[in-house]
Amino acid sequence: MPQTQIHIQLTGQPLGFAELLVIGDGRATVSADPDGMARVGAARAVLEQAIADGMPVYGATTGVGAMKDIAWSNDELDQFNLGLVRAHHFGTGEPFPTSVVRNAIALRVNTALSGYVGCTPELVESYLDLLRTDVIPIVRRTGSIGCADIGLMGQIGAVLTGVGEAVYQGRRMPAAEAFEAAGIAPQRMAPRDSLASLSVNAVSFAAAARTVRAAAGALRVLLATGLAASGAMGASRDPWLAVTHVGTPREAMIGSWLLTASQGWAWPSGTQVQDPLSLRMIAQVFGSVFESVLSAGHKILAATGRSDDNPVIVDGRVLTSGGSLPLDVTVLMESAVLCMAHAARNSFNRCVLLGNGQRRDLPVNLVPPGVIATGFGPVIKLAGDIFSRVLSMTNPVSAQSLVVAGGMEDEAAFLPLVIERFERQVRALRRLAGLEALLAAQAMDIHGDQPGGAVGLIYEVVRKHAAFYTVDRALSAEVEAIEEELASDAFLEQLIGISPIHAIDGFFALGGVGMQGVEA
Repeated sequence: MPQTQIHIQLTGQPLGFAELLVIGDGRATVSADPDGMARVGAARAVLEQAIADGMPVYGATTGVGAMKDIAWSNDELDQFNLGLVRAHHFGTGEPFPTSVVRNAIALRVNTALSGYVGCTPELVESYLDLLRTDVIPIVRRTGSIGCADIGLMGQIGAVLTGVGEAVYQGRRMPAAEAFEAAGIAPQRMAPRDSLASLSVNAVSFAAAARTVRAAAGALRVLLATGLAASGAMGASRDPWLAVTHVGTPREAMIGSWLLTASQGWAWPSGTQVQDPLSLRMIAQVFGSVFESVLSAGHKILAATGRSDDNPVIVDGRVLTSGGSLPLDVTVLMESAVLCMAHAARNSFNRCVLLGNGQRRDLPVNLVPPGVIATGFGPVIKLAGDIFSRVLSMTNPVSAQSLVVAGGMEDEAAFLPLVIERFERQVRALRRLAGLEALLAAQAMDIHGDQPGGAVGLIYEVVRKHAAFYTVDRALSAEVEAIEEELASDAFLEQLIGISPIHAIDGFFALGGVGMQGVEA
């Protein structure tokens, strides 16, 4: 792990995006609050007393799922608990980024510190050892139906016992080899430790946090390219002023940003009495989208500080629980997924307007006067393809039926699938922003505009990678290069530096904002 002065002490309280960012990046040392560890010990004492009294404890002295009624003798408990966690190393496919896995480990520790879990303090210390030595398990991302990440958390839990794979010092290797190199020992998995390593949604919550933060950043850039396109078409700014008086708080927030960010250059004048809706209603569209993304973000952060275990320790008793269904997070994430399609449609509509020759006397396909070329007409079909891809991912999946484990498990949220589709939407919106920026820059140059502020930043990126269009040429690499730079942390930091939206940037820790008290 890189040397750093950043220290995060987990207390069992919800985490923020700034804390998740530095933990996920491996820039923080992580420890457990002593009071939280005392709660872990107290809950463990309750669970051990219940076992000593002969009480069956689900997943500790009994089987799980369809095998819930099978009781294990004392002589069989070690073998069962070791086997239970290893049996749940069944995930497949592409691994999650190490940042997601680091945060998942931190979330498992944090929710254990609530004192509701009943795991051993040694299990908590084993998770902290992974973070301290930066031994990060390989977690393949397919293997959870969104009712506890058993096939995802199981891959972390199995690594704790010395099997599976991990990344250590930048190299993927068998877990046993990583443990030996890092100087740490495998975990024994006492009764309850094994299920506590499996039956939570920490991987999904960590992945959801990463994705919703990425979405907020992509939307910030798409809003800026929308402003650029609006300027290139001479859109009236009156609707943006109007919405600051009569819109919802989020709509007013976006309207105010559009007005402020459009200053600093000679805003072109349009010729129409009233603009198309995709120009007039940018504040309404993005206000709703950001409201949805913020709601999802708040719900995810709340989940980082609550126990979603089964069973739980409450008032000195071991109680079965249904807390492993992350439906509240999933439903809000699905709502955000739908809103992403509205943002994509809004951008696509502006791309069409830029090329159809009906705004500000711009030529069809943005072909300059006197030039023999096909121009940007064909590439606008790319915008249509991107929008269709974003829209295709909006069909809800959380309510589909699934019954497993002999009928015992008949609820699921499919949160990992929702997150995966959300990630694909984010990537698509980044490309759409690059395309909209390219078209807007061409329109500006046709009229000789000299944009400033946020729009000037967009324009500079475009012209860095793509010249003014006068001869038909291949555009694929140009669109990708523009997309890549607009999606970079460096560009987002520049954009936020000159045109902030404090309610968004600070909450999601975008562009270096909101890191006070976290970064040294």
